[in-house]
Amino acid sequence: MSHPNTATTYTTSDFDYDLPPEFIAQTPIEPRDHARMMVLDRESRQIGHHHIYDLPRFLQEGDLLVLNDTRVIPARLPGRKESGGQVEIFLLKPLSDNEWEAMVRGRNLHAGKRIRLGEETGRTIWATITDDLGGPLRRVSFSAPVQEWLAEIGQIPLPPYIHKQLSDPERYQTVFSQYEGSVAAPTAGLHFTPDLLLSLRQQGMRFAFVTLHVSLDTFRPVKVEDPRQHEMHSEWLSFSAETARQVNDTRLRGNRIVAVGTTSVRALETAAKIALGLSPCDPAPEHLACGWQTTAAWTGETDLFILPGHHFRAVDAMLTNFHLPRSTLLMLVSAFAGKELIEKAYARAIAEHYRFFSFGDAMLIL
Repeated sequence: MSHPNTATTYTTSDFDYDLPPEFIAQTPIEPRDHARMMVLDRESRQIGHHHIYDLPRFLQEGDLLVLNDTRVIPARLPGRKESGGQVEIFLLKPLSDNEWEAMVRGRNLHAGKRIRLGEETGRTIWATITDDLGGPLRRVSFSAPVQEWLAEIGQIPLPPYIHKQLSDPERYQTVFSQYEGSVAAPTAGLHFTPDLLLSLRQQGMRFAFVTLHVSLDTFRPVKVEDPRQHEMHSEWLSFSAETARQVNDTRLRGNRIVAVGTTSVRALETAAKIALGLSPCDPAPEHLACGWQTTAAWTGETDLFILPGHHFRAVDAMLTNFHLPRSTLLMLVSAFAGKELIEKAYARAIAEHYRFFSFGDAMLIL
């Protein structure tokens, strides 16, 4: 489907909206698949109200669901400077076994400053700031390989708009998570239960997996008024040859590729660019067609930023949550469904008291 906004340039303010704070979900629905699901039809422009457990009704035998199997790491590290001041290190991206790019909160945290971690665990790890990367970003070196102590010292991070602690940290992981590396969950995947996955498979749906390690930048509001000037930080992606084969075979059979979450959308559209011989950040002219090969295998960094006007090559439908104002994710779903239709859907969601953001309800866009 061609995108309806291809000739339109939007400002970041065009993606703003007012959301009363009480609409921000503070706790997840139990069981997972009892969250509400708005169903948005791009052709008829109709909006329906259902639940996640109704998902099999809207899919067809042979459809391929593409899920992100990343796993959230305990990225939040409380610590103290040698002078005693409190510090928090938020891991973002590994640079080596002992060195990470991180957000560091505290005062006078310049290169050379040392931070003690693990006071409450009885184990001491030293973190040394080695470079100032601008704003709160720092390059941090640790006294021992991170994988040896992270589970003991670190805490699972929740988004800043969630103010209640989880009694079970696994509730911020998908049931199919495998590979650690994200600092935020691929939230559309949080709605799935083992029973729902089994039901989908029994009805003839297929599954493929990508691994895209979600960065904190994905959820940050866009600060510049021209979104084309926004710098999208890169995220690590593994799109296997087997997943590429499944996607390509599905397209050849005439079945649909259903992305579960915006991270799966970005993974699929990155792999579609690779199939065209482009890099993830290269513009892809609409007249270029993939032919039989919709996607190609890719392992590396992707900084793909999807705005209205993007020509989707590998996604036919998506399941996604309701997103923050002025965010890259709201821009992505507006690119897929059309900005006017998304505005209508969000207004309806507020009127119908849907729950928003990470622990909120979902939208299926067909």
